[in-house]
Amino acid sequence: MDTATLEAAIDQLIADFPPGETDPVTFLGAQFDRGLAWVHFPEGRGGLGLTPTDQQTVLRRLAKAGAPNAAMRNVIGYGMVAPTIVTHGTEEQQERFLRPLFTGEEIWCQLFSEPGAGSDVAGLAMRAERDGDEWRVNGQKVWTTLAHVASFGLLIARTNPDATKHKGITAFIVGMHDPGVDVRPLFQITGEAEFNECFFEDVRVPDTRRLGGVGEGWNVSITTLMNERVSIGGTVPSRGSGLIGEAVRIWREHWSAREDAYAHAVRAELVGAWVRNEVARLTNWRASDLRKAGTPGPEGSVAKLAFAEENQRTSELCVDLMGSAGMLYGSNYPRIRPTETALASGDMRKAFLRMRANSIEGGTSEVMRNIIGERVLGLPGEPRSDKSVAWKDVPRS
Repeated sequence: MDTATLEAAIDQLIADFPPGETDPVTFLGAQFDRGLAWVHFPEGRGGLGLTPTDQQTVLRRLAKAGAPNAAMRNVIGYGMVAPTIVTHGTEEQQERFLRPLFTGEEIWCQLFSEPGAGSDVAGLAMRAERDGDEWRVNGQKVWTTLAHVASFGLLIARTNPDATKHKGITAFIVGMHDPGVDVRPLFQITGEAEFNECFFEDVRVPDTRRLGGVGEGWNVSITTLMNERVSIGGTVPSRGSGLIGEAVRIWREHWSAREDAYAHAVRAELVGAWVRNEVARLTNWRASDLRKAGTPGPEGSVAKLAFAEENQRTSELCVDLMGSAGMLYGSNYPRIRPTETALASGDMRKAFLRMRANSIEGGTSEVMRNIIGERVLGLPGEPRSDKSVAWKDVPRS
């Protein structure tokens, strides 16, 4: 399919289902059925077998037309779970899960981190034991985004404690409302609870919900994690938007009329922040155009690291530009459980607090530096004394 044919398909979708007049689920369902959900996915799976560059064309055109955004409706499912199901799922799993995931009728979460295995994902202790045609799952997950509104979760569990920690893991699709699943809120510094801790007690999972082979869960999780880092750090916003746009707006409101030396220094700091944000934006644009379908490479870690650190620096600059008003975030801190992830919009004081999580979620900045050092720069890996030791014999706290 050439560019003109793709553009015509987008035009036809918009003409047949005008975004301003069509229910979002109906529009997104039609988008999926016409292969315009993820055009780089296979035909019949929401795609047309095209390239990620073509996907950017679709996203830009539909955003301009005011179409509903599937990624915003189901952030974990869209950017992390869907590529994993396409890469590792059976035909039946792809047929069952991809369309309602894209339309947002079924929200997804990711169940990887545990209290004793955060950055070291492969050190997880959750157990899944075979019981006929089912698996019995027991254990705890933590920091699970939007688990309280999710229909399904992508979970990895230990199925062979006698194997090394990377080899004895298997991935599953679990129902978040199944008997034995208990989701509890984790309230953040903003007063919200995007995150949760999830307890599993004798949860029964059919073997048909296993994703990938037994003991191949590490490969499945790598696909998810790489796509997560791209999803978090690889978004390509419009020029001058987001946090840096807010910084410019605040500067114009509070500082643009001043000509003293301190104001000039503040302006220089703002210009530096704008340049860093624009470099990151253009780098992500190039990476997204070059990225192939399937498991992304280490460029996702570069983008995620830059995203986390620059978001924190720019949100801190916004608060600084506000002067004393930057210290006045409301003291009522409403304890709520939101239905979507917090965005870098609205009150910049709240955004400043929320950005603290950017250097943890999706892999800590320290982990990102290790990946970049080893896989991009070719530096020696850190010593790993447990690499050839059975998981059950590895000392744990």
